[in-house]
Amino acid sequence: MAAYKLRLLHKISSSSPSFNFSWSTRMISTSVSQSQFQKVGFIGLGNMGSRMANNLIKAGYDVVVHDVNRDVVKSFSEKGILTKNSPFEVAEASDVVITMLPSSSIVMDVYIGPKGFLKGGTELRPCLFIDSSTIDPQTSRKLSASISKCTLKEEKGGFASPAMLDAPVSGGVISAENGSLTFMVGGSEEAYTSAKPLFLSMGKNIIHCGGPGNGSAAKICNNLAMAVSMVGVSEALALGQSLGIEATTLTKIFNSSNARCWSSDTYNPVPGVMDGVPASRNYDGGFATKLMAKDLNIAAASAKELCTKSPMTFLTQEIFTELCNEGHGNKDFSCVFRHYFSGKNEM
Repeated sequence: MAAYKLRLLHKISSSSPSFNFSWSTRMISTSVSQSQFQKVGFIGLGNMGSRMANNLIKAGYDVVVHDVNRDVVKSFSEKGILTKNSPFEVAEASDVVITMLPSSSIVMDVYIGPKGFLKGGTELRPCLFIDSSTIDPQTSRKLSASISKCTLKEEKGGFASPAMLDAPVSGGVISAENGSLTFMVGGSEEAYTSAKPLFLSMGKNIIHCGGPGNGSAAKICNNLAMAVSMVGVSEALALGQSLGIEATTLTKIFNSSNARCWSSDTYNPVPGVMDGVPASRNYDGGFATKLMAKDLNIAAASAKELCTKSPMTFLTQEIFTELCNEGHGNKDFSCVFRHYFSGKNEM
């Protein structure tokens, strides 16, 4: 098996400059030996998922992938990675399956749809399912309950029955690329502990948030705070420009005072202030405005259901919904600076 992995990894690294296998054979065997799971299915190869899957491959796992985008599946196949035609087929070839998908409805379809994990009934091959999508906590809890009622075709890794973790991530495409994501994990302590080596192949901060659905709840709250922060920073920088202060100058002030935050010092929304962020490339790439609007819709629905005072939730939801309605849904959410507050590029 070890020799096979090294041959496969050589094939992958020689066929694609995008893979950077700068780690030793000892590191490969150590990372995989620490995990109960050798065969890892991965479904959802978008901006985030493709990079997460690449990091699992770099760590030495036997990865099998699926996505509705045939071009991205082909790109993995050309690197020697096993591909399948449906979520069910991925599950049948895996010890654990990870999903990274854009919406609750798509996650539901992958789990219980006509080609989903449960297509063959309630007897499952994977002992663990990990959903890293950002979806509503209620859906996460429903799916966790459904999985817990199933049985295993073969007991493995100390699991008497299959389990599920909701484990959305924070950090964006850059962190997905370099394996420094933060995972917010909901589910049993036992499943969380078993999955830790997998998480550490893709991220550096792994936080157990409690029972099923709590990871999803944490992610929604995190993204709400991120959206509010971006709106606040963008509004302040746009106002500063109108008052005659350059955004670079105001950013320096923010970052050396109590206004400092991720939206100012790491993901600045003003074109020309910071290299390597979506604002420096016409807001392409990054985290799409339509996805932020989706997450804010989930936060708003939760706030309504719980009757909590959430004025910033509803105002921020309204702002990002307006951006989507005006045709900016595919741009990074930091485009709120230009397209809502009419901020200008830094010259």
